[in-house]
Amino acid sequence: MVRSIVSVLLLCFVVQFAHGAQNNIDGVRIWPSPDNTRVVFDMKSAPEFTYFTLKNPLRLVIDLNNTSDTAKLSGIENSGDLIKKLRYSTPKNKSSARVVVELNRNTKPSLFAVTPDGAYGHRLVVDLPDSAPKPSPTLSASASTGSVVIDDSTSARDRDIIVAIDAGHGGHDPGSIGPAGTYEKHITLSIAKKLEDMINRERGMRAIMTRGDDYYVSPNRRPEIAREKKADLLISIHADAFSQPQPRGGSVWVLSMRRADTELGRWLEKSERHSELLGGAAEVINDKSSERYLTETILGLSMDHSMATSHDLGNKVVEELKQVTSLHKRKPQAASFAVLTAPDIPSILVEVGFISNPQEEKNLNWSKHRERLANAMFNATKRYFKQVPPDGTLWAQERANNRTHKVRSGESLSLLAQRYNVKVSSIKAANDLSSDVVRVGQVLNIPRT
Repeated sequence: MVRSIVSVLLLCFVVQFAHGAQNNIDGVRIWPSPDNTRVVFDMKSAPEFTYFTLKNPLRLVIDLNNTSDTAKLSGIENSGDLIKKLRYSTPKNKSSARVVVELNRNTKPSLFAVTPDGAYGHRLVVDLPDSAPKPSPTLSASASTGSVVIDDSTSARDRDIIVAIDAGHGGHDPGSIGPAGTYEKHITLSIAKKLEDMINRERGMRAIMTRGDDYYVSPNRRPEIAREKKADLLISIHADAFSQPQPRGGSVWVLSMRRADTELGRWLEKSERHSELLGGAAEVINDKSSERYLTETILGLSMDHSMATSHDLGNKVVEELKQVTSLHKRKPQAASFAVLTAPDIPSILVEVGFISNPQEEKNLNWSKHRERLANAMFNATKRYFKQVPPDGTLWAQERANNRTHKVRSGESLSLLAQRYNVKVSSIKAANDLSSDVVRVGQVLNIPRT
């Protein structure tokens, strides 16, 4: 009798344990982007799943084994229009959950499980590439002049200098999280938008964003966006973090030589992508083994130029940053970041401070400080391109039209303006001068108008 009671109690315990071990959906998040929508299911434990699609109407059906269907699926924030709604349907068996994603357009879903990482536990990630992505705008208004800027393909003469601004992280990827709960992705996007406004207000410059809102873009995709928009420079904005709160200060990073050699090798192996880097030269150079050294030479020179530009610009950004915040590194550092791997586009990554430092987190949450950080990057970028404007740009044309004058003892800006019959403000603008002070021996560009 006692043995039978023990057996019954043991059976009840096993049943209760099994029931307690059932998986749960702890939360659901939808992250739309221009060309992809990601759905993230936060799970109690590792998900076991299968899926299939249906037509008329379009649906993605996900079966989650040993999972309850008590989580709420209605009312989830969704700013995109690819997903119509999420709902449950009749499961395969009593211990499973069936989730239905109702769609407005065709898509080829990709599903994968993600193990716990940082603040997140087990997740099921659903990527839904959009079959009708939103087109990028071809026209943008200049805030300073009200003029219309024609997009990349219209004219190569006197074009704007295009700066790609990359706000780190986004969407389901918050980046580092400060002690007060600040998300890196929000800080980087705010600074990026401020920098975008500054650049778009400057005559002869134009900004494009790798992400303009809170959605995820893979690190490898970000330099591709810059290339598609024919960017002259890529600036990636991040906030640093450490396991201890003491480290602080900003820093600038460029691509390491080892990673550069690896990326160059990868591009050389992708013969179908040589035209992206070589332009018209790709039509002349056949991809035969006897002529591959020409391709390698041209690609190598392109990467050398990009890396040299990155270092020069990086030094200027460091000079500007030290007037705004403390520095963690006083010279540009080399690293193997994926976002810096475009062999034909100068690229830098700016760490605006340590979000893990309570005081710097507080500073980064201050709008004026973020504006100063953006202004430091803008000033450095403007200074660099005033000195070395890309061929075919308005600034290059204006520089070619300028005369030069070496300042002698007793000369001033007002005296030079009278001598050359131009405005003092024109001379200051042509030389990026913030004051009327000039020094003996200084070489000034004298505009013709």
